[in-house]
Amino acid sequence: MRQRPRGRLTLPFVKASPEAQLRLLELADLDTELGRLDHRRRTLPENAELDQLAERAAKIRDAMTIADTDLADLDRDLSRAEKDVEQVTSRIGRDNERLNAGQVSNARELESLQSEVASLRKRQGDLEEVVLDLMERREAAQALRDGAGTEAENVGADVAAATSRRDAALSEIDEQAAKATAARAAVLADVPAELLALYDKIRATSGGRAAAELRRGQCGGCREMLSTVELNEVRSAAPDEVVRHEECRRILVRTADSGL
Repeated sequence: MRQRPRGRLTLPFVKASPEAQLRLLELADLDTELGRLDHRRRTLPENAELDQLAERAAKIRDAMTIADTDLADLDRDLSRAEKDVEQVTSRIGRDNERLNAGQVSNARELESLQSEVASLRKRQGDLEEVVLDLMERREAAQALRDGAGTEAENVGADVAAATSRRDAALSEIDEQAAKATAARAAVLADVPAELLALYDKIRATSGGRAAAELRRGQCGGCREMLSTVELNEVRSAAPDEVVRHEECRRILVRTADSGL
């Protein structure tokens, strides 16, 4: 490679016909398009929406699990409380039968039995209050569970809709990418291996467009105007000599609009 003063053009020992160099502009356009499509694929708004919906769905599942656990605990406590009420009620019934049948003649035993019935009735009232409280709590827990279930269905519908939109967008992107890839393959057939190797190397190191048009004295890549010295150097370069802009390192492709 010839040594040039800083700020001037770099002229590597790569030669290619003007037609092949022009094909680099098409290749760069196609690579830019493929990069745009890849970026669009990775940044589809539906992807972020689906991530948010996944977080919501996870929280809803947790809420449903908690609600189901609460309901199971309440059902168990309610069943136990109802059995306690049933036992007390049954015992009150038996005591009342004895009282009503006149089976107790001893005054002290009668007083004791009546006292027991009164105590059992109080116990029955307390247990019924417990049952009522448990039933109210269960109703509230069931409402929460039903609400979580409804929200889960809504989120599921939103996920289905977002997934459908995402898949449609991906299908469109894939179709465009396939066309651009096919066009790129056709262009590559007209680009010499040495020129393509230089193009790929620049593209790999710069992470962007590797070839740009020199248009009216301006680099189409970095948008910098070439100096008079640089333009004179381009004018003096042979048509098949590949030139690069020292400022951005891109391959400069000369066209009828280069201003030379």
